[in-house]
Amino acid sequence: MTVTLYLVLLGAVAVERLAELVVSARNARWSFARGGTEHGRGHFPAMVTLHTALLIGCAAEVVLADRPFLPALGWVALVAALASQVLRWWCIAVLGPRWNTRVITVPGLPLVSSGPYRWLRHPNYVAVVVEGFALPLVHTAWVTALVFTVLNAVLLGWFRIPAEERALGLAPRSVEHPATTAGGPA
Repeated sequence: MTVTLYLVLLGAVAVERLAELVVSARNARWSFARGGTEHGRGHFPAMVTLHTALLIGCAAEVVLADRPFLPALGWVALVAALASQVLRWWCIAVLGPRWNTRVITVPGLPLVSSGPYRWLRHPNYVAVVVEGFALPLVHTAWVTALVFTVLNAVLLGWFRIPAEERALGLAPRSVEHPATTAGGPA
């Protein structure tokens, strides 16, 4: 893969992120119209900054450090990055208007227990983690992969997932599906 094709890939991911923000804004309006409450608002700007920095870091490292495309790594990383997109959009489809880049709960709605939520409490974060590691490695941007992965682990582990867990503790849980989630960002 040439550097130009990699930059096109990053541009496509950026467009996909903008599409997520459009969906998220629409879904936030839906949630707030039904009495939704936002939780963990303070960490959101850091998430936006980190995810923006991922795309910029990928491009900058590949161009400025002249990172090569290594087919054995690059193609596997590309498949993983694309699989993370499939998982992310599966989460978005299953959650429907409840999906958001923010943590918003709507009173009276049961937790979702279908799709990937049958097996994982936070499948969207699996997509985020895989993409954050794989997308840079498509073109051997290993510094970006490492820095994003560490910072993302801190942000998810200490702020985002605990905020969702607290928020979901406010939501009703069914006896049949105690380990499911109603939320999930980009």
